[in-house]
This record gives sequence, structure tokens and C-alpha cells, in this order.
Amino acid sequence: MSNGCCGPTGPTTVEIERIASRPEVGALPVVVIGAGPVGLAAAAHLAERGLDFVVVEAGQQVGASVAQWGHVRVFSPWRYNIDGAARHLLEADGWSAPDADWLPTGAELVENYLAPLAEHPAVASRLHLGAKVTAISRLGYDRVRTTGREEAPFLLRLSGGEELQARAVVDASGTYNTPSVLGAGGLPAYGETDATSFIDHALPDVSGADRDSYKGQHTLVVGAGHSAATTLLTLAELEDTQITWAIRATDAGRTYGGGGADALPARGAIGTRLRAHVESGRITLVTGFHTHRVTLTGHGVEVISRDPSGAEQSVTVDRIVSATGYRPDHSIASELRLDLDPILGSTRALAPLIDPNRHSCGTVPAHGVDELAHPESGYYAVGVKSYGRAPTFLMATGYEQVRSVVAALAGDWDAARAVQLDLPETGVCSSGLAEAQEARIGLATGISGGLLTTPLPLVTAGAGGGCCG
Repeated sequence: MSNGCCGPTGPTTVEIERIASRPEVGALPVVVIGAGPVGLAAAAHLAERGLDFVVVEAGQQVGASVAQWGHVRVFSPWRYNIDGAARHLLEADGWSAPDADWLPTGAELVENYLAPLAEHPAVASRLHLGAKVTAISRLGYDRVRTTGREEAPFLLRLSGGEELQARAVVDASGTYNTPSVLGAGGLPAYGETDATSFIDHALPDVSGADRDSYKGQHTLVVGAGHSAATTLLTLAELEDTQITWAIRATDAGRTYGGGGADALPARGAIGTRLRAHVESGRITLVTGFHTHRVTLTGHGVEVISRDPSGAEQSVTVDRIVSATGYRPDHSIASELRLDLDPILGSTRALAPLIDPNRHSCGTVPAHGVDELAHPESGYYAVGVKSYGRAPTFLMATGYEQVRSVVAALAGDWDAARAVQLDLPETGVCSSGLAEAQEARIGLATGISGGLLTTPLPLVTAGAGGGCCG
């Protein structure tokens, strides 16, 4: 097995068959799916407790999803982005943590933290890249069969045809590759599949790698969250770029927030700047827009809205950014017994704790193995996947999840149930740290409930329609 920049380049059939051939369930490893921040934190906790484990990652590097938004800043500083067990492993090997108060980009998160963790001797030999899990079951058991079920090992099937057996599964595969659809009501818009080459999902690198795709074009941004807001503000900095913003609501008050009166200053700053662009005409706001059909024409892409009353409106553009959120894909676990909340797609026990109608990311209480447990004993979805469609996830929350789950797998139930979160009083969704860093790198603009940010220049109220306000 060779090592790349971010760990081993991938599994060999011989290695995977060796692991799969272990006869006794108790001797089998815990399999962690996903080598992002939470998956590698799980690996660190398993290593710290001396439990055998394997990490399988579908991408060709660790933090593969994080790398896709490498140009974006996270809204929580380094102090909240480094798992405790991972820190212990790394520092014992001579690693020094970055500035605790710095807000890293996704690329910095991979380069300065995830890659060194993947290369650590306790993790590197157990990490397999390019290994995508396509299905999980119990060896010899479909979802219906009960007798003896909990004594049977888990069976994980990989896309290359290999199989792994495991004593437990920690699924940290995330949701980044399963964005929500553009169409309203949770259904794809008619023609949406045919127009995929014209549609980007949240957080394209508008000012960097994707600049040529957007400069001089007419772009439609669909969505009312902070991902949409940040993309809109970045597009507004490009010359000769026409911008239309479509939301389902009848006004943009929720996105604008409280402005100067907002209890979260950074969040209020986003809305203030966005409102200024809308009022100046730099961004055209279309309300009551329920995407129904996408049609390719000789003049671009026509996007047609049909609201619940049947009334239609349309806009023709060159590019579309669908900032409509993400959803979990539980299909790989369809033969396991999952107890999913019918609204969010999280566990039923976790749903009321993360309900976005009641909580922001800073008010989600600490939770662990008890809230993450399914009827299928030994299977845990953790990290952002555990939240289903709730946009309130933070890395620090995921780190506490895996600490608790691994403690339970080690039989240390006192530690597993002693869950707690060390977050600022107002939550890392907003804090004075973002304002302090503004003087160093520019405004930090929150995205997705405060998880992500990007540095943008100040847009003052009453700005004109030029590229920079």
C-alpha cells in the first residue's frame, strides 16, 4: 500500500479479503465510513482506546468533501475544529496546532489537520481511500430476520466488489454528495436532470476556480439560507454579471435577519449587505418562486415557477446555483433496522434536539450514543449525516458524538453518557472571533447556520450598482 499526500492511496483486494476473513465477531474491526473531520475523529478515539478499526473513504484523499469547498472559511475557529483525541495523537507525534482563534478555510483544514492525522502511524495503516461502501447488512441476515441477529457481524459491500465484516459501523459519510433538489416541494423540477451541466450546488468558487463560468453571465441563485447569501454577495463583486435571487417566501426578511439589531452581529452583517445590493438593484429579488420546470433554450436556461395556486413566473439565465441544502442518503443501510424521524431523517431521539424550527447550531444540546442509537445495535450514523435535513450541525458536535459512541463500543458507558459541549455562550455560529478576524482577512460571512464562511469586502448600505458597491 503506497502513501499519497493525504494517506494511503487505497486498499488492495488481498488486504480487504484478509480483514473480511476474520472468523469471530469480537475480533472484527469497527469500520468507519468516511475520512472527513468526524470520521477521522472517530479513528482517533478508537486508536486512543486500543480498539481495532478500519476507515474506508470513497474519495481519493481524506477530507474529499471538505476539499470541494476548500475556498470557503469555516465560521468556527481552530479551537473548536480539532477533536480532543486527534489532538493528543498529533501532539505526541510533534504536531503543533494552528492559531486557536483563526478561522481556517476548508483547504487549510485538510492541509494542516486532516492530512497530518491521516498520516499518523495509528491511522495510516488502517485507512483505505477509493473504497466506496455501496451496502451494509448483517452477514446472512436481511432486515426481516431476527433470531441471532445481534451476534452476526456487519457485512459491508464495496463498489469494487470486495466485502468487509465488522463488529460495529460508524457511518460518517456525510451529505455533501446528496444535495437537495432544485424543485419546490422536495421533488426535482421537470427537466432538472437534463440541465445539470448548467446547475451548481451551494458554494461554487465564484471568485476563484469557477470565476470564468460566472463572469459576464446571468446567474440565478435559488435558496434563502446563508449559503445562498454568500454566493450572492460574491457574485456581486464580479463585473458585468447579472444576478437574480429566487426564494419561495414572500419577502427576504428571514435571510436579512435583524441587521444592526441582530443578536448575532456577523449574521446581521450578511443581511445588511445583501439588502443593500437588492435595494440598489445590483441583485434582482424574485419572491414566491417555486421552481417547477427547467427548460434549455437557445438563449439559456428558462426556469419556470408554479406556486400552489397555479400562478406561474419565469426567468431565463445562463447559470443556476441551487443553494437548497442537503439531505442524507440512507440507502446503503436499507437492510438495517433504522428508526428515522419522519421529518428530519435523523434518529427519533435526536430530532427534537436539533429541530431547526427551535434551534440554531449554538443552542443544540450535547448528545451522544443514546440519541444516536438505532434498533440495529452497533450501527451509528454520526456527523452531519446524523442530523438528516437539519442545518444546525457543527464539527464540535460531531466530535462529541464519536467520543461518546467509541466509549460505548469500548464498554465505558459512564464516559459514553457523560456528554458535554464546550462552545461559546452564543454558540460558534457567531462570536467576536469573526469580527476580530475581519481586520486580518476581511468580513467573515456565515453560511449554513454558521458552519461555513467566506471573506468578502464590505458592502455599505445605499451602495451603487457597480461591481464593488
